[in-house]
Formats: sequence, structure tokens, C-alpha cells
Amino acid sequence: MASLADRVRGNGRIAAGLLLNLLVSICIVFLNKWIYVHHGFPNVSLTLVHFVVTWLGLYVCQKLDIFAPKSLPPSKLLLLALSFCGFVVFTNLSLQNNTIGTYQLAKAMTTPVIIVIQTLCYKKTFSTKIRLTLIPITLGVILNSYYDVKFNFLGTVFAALGVLVTSLYQVWVGAKQHELQVNSMQLLYYQAPMSSAMLVVAVPFFEPVFAEGGIFGPWSVSALLMVLLSGVIAFMVNLSIYWIIGNTSPVTYNMFGHFKFCITLFGGYVLFKDPLSINQGLGMLCTLFGILAYTHFKLSEQEGSKSKLVQRP
Repeated sequence: MASLADRVRGNGRIAAGLLLNLLVSICIVFLNKWIYVHHGFPNVSLTLVHFVVTWLGLYVCQKLDIFAPKSLPPSKLLLLALSFCGFVVFTNLSLQNNTIGTYQLAKAMTTPVIIVIQTLCYKKTFSTKIRLTLIPITLGVILNSYYDVKFNFLGTVFAALGVLVTSLYQVWVGAKQHELQVNSMQLLYYQAPMSSAMLVVAVPFFEPVFAEGGIFGPWSVSALLMVLLSGVIAFMVNLSIYWIIGNTSPVTYNMFGHFKFCITLFGGYVLFKDPLSINQGLGMLCTLFGILAYTHFKLSEQEGSKSKLVQRP
């Protein structure tokens, strides 16, 4: 009976963790969009707030022994910290200048770009099935962008830069974790303050600081509370992703990600009244099909590799 009770408690914790991740992952997209649309808070400054709150949150976590920090040489993290700044700033600019649907679908292009980078720069090979899934993903994104009535060139540039820098960041994170033998929280603990310092230097060049519209400008209490809440939720997104990866299988994490993808798309059109044409809907379905196919083939290959390792004498 005790083992059954333990399993029930364990499943309850996993369900609670997944629900928390679902809520904060969707909330951060809608909240940031709301801040841009209704308050006009500057993008780079909002990213800086996210980084500072994330670092403070991680500091509290390591004090509570949730993870053990590991001493890392700053020179090894400079490029990673810079790409971290770029990927968050450009994806936020994409969210600011595009509809939520276009923003969300553009992020799906990260997978094809990562495969191209790993093939060209790291000589990694992928099966034909995996490569073929890139066709519906890319086609769906192109369809949605072409028929998006709110399409704008600047938003497309930010989305493209966001995808490129995000892809580079994800490839480098994997390489650095392997090179330095650290987990994602240990890496982020050193990376977040370095990225914050870079943005402190960058903010005065791109945005006003003390004048109206700057980070220390005359903001309403509600705007400041929403910005602070956005920072806390951004930290909770990172923390819950780390927890889910550590406590569930890759299948659970990936399938749950597809569920969030669909809800975020639907919520964007409900909350912000973004127009949706039939062709855009077809584009979204096409991209979702490609993502599901990619996940299925990738996980099947991983399971096959594990089976071969287990069967070896």
C-alpha cells in the first residue's frame, strides 16, 4: 500500500509540475504581448528585468540546495552569454512586432535551423525521415507568413534573427554542458549575471533610461507590477522546464510542448483578436504535423539506440 501511495504522490507532483509549466509558459507570452501593446515598455529593458530576476531566483535556489553551483571560467561563457542576450531580445522583438500566431510558428523554424547548423558545422548526420519532416514545418511557416494580414517586414527580420540566434544558443548550450560537465541550472546561474551586465551596457544605446519610455521613466504602478510579474514568471518557466526534464520522459516533455503550442496559438487569436484566414490555419496544421512527425521519428531513433546498447554483451 505504501508503494501505491508513493506512486500516487509522485504522479500528483508530476501533474502539478506539468500544470505549472503549462500556465507559466502560456502566461509569459500573453503577458509580454500585453505589456508591449498596452504599456509600451521597452524590449531590451524588459529582457534585462527577466535576466536579473532569473539570476536572483537561481541564487535563492542554490541557497535552498535545489542545485549545487559549480565554479566556471567566465571566458568559456562569454559567447554563450552574448547569444543568450540575442535570442531573448530578438524573440521578444518578434513577439512585439508580429501576431502571436506568426511569432509562435516562427519559433518552430528553430528545429530545421539547428539541424542545418549541426550538419554544416558539426558534421552531424540525420536520417532521411528526420530531414523530410522539415518540409511540412517550413512550408507551414511560409504559408502562415504569406497569408498573415498583419505581416510586416520588420517583424519578419526580428523573427528570422530570433530563430538563427536561438538555434545557435541551443547548439552551444548542449556543447558547453558537455564540455564543462554542468546541468542547465548550473550553467544559467553563471550565464544570467553575465548577460545582465551586457544588457546594462547596451540599454543606453538602444533605449532611453530615465526619460519617458525608459526603464526608469514615469511608469504607472500597474505597468511596473506587470513587468516584475513577467520577470518572476520568466524565472518560473526556466525552473519548471528543468524540473520536468529531470522528472519525466522525453516523450512527456515533447508531447506537452505540442499541447502548449496549440493552446498559445488559439489563445493569441482569442485574446488579441488577431485575424486568422483558412490558409493560415492550414499553415499552422502543416507545421504542427511536421513537429509531431519530427518528435515521433526522433524519439523512435533514441529508443532504438538505447535498445542496441542494452543488447550488447
